[in-house]
Amino acid sequence: MNATDQTALLSKTDMISAAAMSPLALRHAIRAGKHRGTTTGYASGFLQGNLAILPRDHADAFLQFCMKNPKASPLIGMSEPGSPHIPALGRDLDIRTDLPGYRVFRGTTDYQTVTDLTSVWRDDLVTFVLGCSFSFEDAITRGGVPVRHIVAGRNVPMYVTNIATAPAGPFHGPLVVSMRSFTPSDAIKAILYSDRYRLAHGAPVHMGDPAGIGIKDLMKPDFGDAPVMDKGDIPVFWACGVTPQMAIRNVLPDLAITHEPGLMLVTDLPAESAEFMSVGTA
Repeated sequence: MNATDQTALLSKTDMISAAAMSPLALRHAIRAGKHRGTTTGYASGFLQGNLAILPRDHADAFLQFCMKNPKASPLIGMSEPGSPHIPALGRDLDIRTDLPGYRVFRGTTDYQTVTDLTSVWRDDLVTFVLGCSFSFEDAITRGGVPVRHIVAGRNVPMYVTNIATAPAGPFHGPLVVSMRSFTPSDAIKAILYSDRYRLAHGAPVHMGDPAGIGIKDLMKPDFGDAPVMDKGDIPVFWACGVTPQMAIRNVLPDLAITHEPGLMLVTDLPAESAEFMSVGTA
């Protein structure tokens, strides 16, 4: 076996190990500072979620934003004000420590990246957990379709589009999409697999020419890593849970917290629950 083969084997072994981790073990590793990267490919078969945390005064309007934009912001969990726990989403789950990275906004579009929210937590904060496309990637791979960014050990590429979301109160902004590239035949399979996961963004919103949704350079995503594409691949675009970050930037409350793109909350819920689940609360 040559060096290239050894590297590939180790990479595949790492992928299998990551996929086999339980959500609880992954959250504990994140809490202990042992995992700080993307959660794509980890805890295979379990529902992952995007994060938006806002003061109670903005919670009702943001909830309406989610209801009006279910494709981009499918709500799977919501906390009581001040509670960092949503028991319906996971055992021993702490919103303040169990994501690899957070963005903290303090009334401006600038943000601070942190790995722990304990020092900034307040009693008036309401947490929203939104479905994530990482949840249907396992179904795609189990169907024999390779997901190129997972194979490459990268974060998924994400792009701001020219598609407007439906406004709710002060919340408004463009749709953000994530992109995965496939052969034409695999693209059809990926669309069918993802469509089952309606609370994880469901079927894609666009495929083919990126310019059709306002993306100027596919190789320069706004978030995540540059895409991995093989010759003849078709780009396929799904609504992305980073969308609420754009809406929050148009409101700028005195404190708002989101996840770092690609660094998700991994719940104890089976990914298949995205087909039929109702919203979990604290």
